[in-house]
Amino acid sequence: MTQISVRVDGAAYSDDVEPRTLLVHYLREQLGKVGTVVGCDTSNCGACTVHLDGEAVKSCTVLAVQADGSEVTTIEGIASNGTLHPMQKAFHEMHGLQCGFCTPGMIMASIDLVNDNPNPSDDEVREGIEGNLCRCTGYQNIVRAVQQAAAEMSGGSTASETLGAQA
Repeated sequence: MTQISVRVDGAAYSDDVEPRTLLVHYLREQLGKVGTVVGCDTSNCGACTVHLDGEAVKSCTVLAVQADGSEVTTIEGIASNGTLHPMQKAFHEMHGLQCGFCTPGMIMASIDLVNDNPNPSDDEVREGIEGNLCRCTGYQNIVRAVQQAAAEMSGGSTASETLGAQA
């Protein structure tokens, strides 16, 4: 066993973990953060995406011991005082989900995308989330959700709103 200390969703944890324990399993099984979904265990689907020190990572590709001393944010940690994060709100309002299995990872990846690109075009959103798979949607509502959240997060208008206003 190896001792690790991490901050997850703002709370400090010190735990003993097996050196081979994946971050996704540590989050779910030891901390009860079950919003982080185990999808494919091969890093193909992105359902397990979390933020590690502010960057989106697939938690099935990170060992818990590699997160020692780090800050981890899960889907459970992005709402504030009972208010949904703008990305969560936009996914709900724009119907950016169907079965919901991919949604936590998709939202976490989308937040990272918007932090890097506050006004992404349709193509930039599609490229930015390409490591996260959704088997239910055609992605159009996900793209709209990301752009709506981007506008709210930056206080501006989205690329699609700007194009619509020019027509």
